[in-house]
Amino acid sequence: MTADVDLTATGAGHALLDRLMALDHRLFEAVATRHWPGADPLLPRLSRSANHGVLWFGAAAALVATRSTRARRAAARGIASLAVASATINTVGKRSVRRPRPKLDTVPVMRQLKRQPITTSFPSGHSASAAAFATGVALESRRLGAVVAPVAAAVALSRVYTGAHFPSDVLAGAAFGAGTAFAVRRLVPTRDQLPPPGRPRADVPALPDGEGLVLVVNKSAGTADRMRAVEDALPLAEIVECEPAHLGDALEKAAARAEVLGVCGGDGTINAGATAALRHGLPLAVLPGGTLNHFAQDLGVEDVRTLSRALTEGEAVRVDVGRFTAGGQEGYFLNNCSLGVYPELVRERDRWSGRIGGWPAGVVSTVRVLRAGRHPLRAEFGGRQRPLWLLFAGNGTYHRMGPLPARRYDLSDGLLDVRVVHGGRLPAVRLLAAAVAGPLTRSPVHAALRVGGLRVQGVEPGTWLAYDGEVVEVEGDVTIQKLPEALTVYRPSGPR
Repeated sequence: MTADVDLTATGAGHALLDRLMALDHRLFEAVATRHWPGADPLLPRLSRSANHGVLWFGAAAALVATRSTRARRAAARGIASLAVASATINTVGKRSVRRPRPKLDTVPVMRQLKRQPITTSFPSGHSASAAAFATGVALESRRLGAVVAPVAAAVALSRVYTGAHFPSDVLAGAAFGAGTAFAVRRLVPTRDQLPPPGRPRADVPALPDGEGLVLVVNKSAGTADRMRAVEDALPLAEIVECEPAHLGDALEKAAARAEVLGVCGGDGTINAGATAALRHGLPLAVLPGGTLNHFAQDLGVEDVRTLSRALTEGEAVRVDVGRFTAGGQEGYFLNNCSLGVYPELVRERDRWSGRIGGWPAGVVSTVRVLRAGRHPLRAEFGGRQRPLWLLFAGNGTYHRMGPLPARRYDLSDGLLDVRVVHGGRLPAVRLLAAAVAGPLTRSPVHAALRVGGLRVQGVEPGTWLAYDGEVVEVEGDVTIQKLPEALTVYRPSGPR
């Protein structure tokens, strides 16, 4: 009796599969024989443009070119999702189900691809890549996802329209690609999934339309599009544009008459604004305009819209400020300060960035510094002199987001995140090992700890110290400490 039931169930399963396959073939023929005005020249070209992900790499480059932080994150997530989906489909998916490609008898010749694919039909790699990229972009920005999604859908449709795949191949590939994007998000959370930073709330005035705000803009960051956006979002704010060389004077004059001091630029510019705000006891409003914008990103201010919302709502928090002293010198930092190899990297990067751009300059500077045979820094800890390739002190604890660079969740934790790379041979290997090891590790190569302050004695003359992208020369005793909740900064309420 049991055998009869099993045979009946098996037969029913085969019958259902046959019906699904027949439906799949009918849908393929319906699409192949259907004529859509304008589709014959468009869809085959679109299908070819997606070969090897070329279309999506181009879309990612266009997103990066907008200089929007959110768009850059969307591009990076889209490409990461595409890479995982494509690699999995081509190494596992295509070998699991060896389904032959559709016959092209019913597909008009003008639609057919000039080079017919030779891999198996199930699932569609093009559809997987398209869905992975579009979903990855949408997870970072729904608005950008809505722009990319129709193109991705058209690529998926083109695979049936040109006779390259059956509809089930396309549906399976698209489902896998979308699922891959969500799997990548589990490894690397999107910004709105991150826990909010520490929130010691501060009482600040609400500034609808920016009334009472004096915003000093570094001209190197003040693009025409950004300035139009600022004027539209903050029509009552006073906007002062200045050359980088005159930034300090402009901030001092603005702070003397402002209810709230604002600053637009990269991390170095925002550092200068924070220094002026501390000196005058003013709340600070920051608008990111640099390459990395670490402080603004960790704060949750991505663009003028989020800043405008914070000003209108009167939402602000108190954040820690780092301070270093060396001899008669003193400086503040919002992100980090460091001794050793990193200041050399900053100096080299500044030399090249004006010629080839920020990111290429970072690569060139790394190669040049590591090839130059620099000697390790020698400094005293506890009365004992030790060689160091790098001493890094972060203003707040840095956490990893999967394989991406670390971020700070709490900007008022009262701690310095200190990383040390010990001196020795092969500095490049040691620095790489320290980067991979992550926080709070101890090894012969790398050590990390969290402290409230740090003193380094016996720093040799001519040693460079970098802080928030700026570089100064120090010697003797260097003291690095925290000023807990010293600065009040506007930031929007709710998730980042």
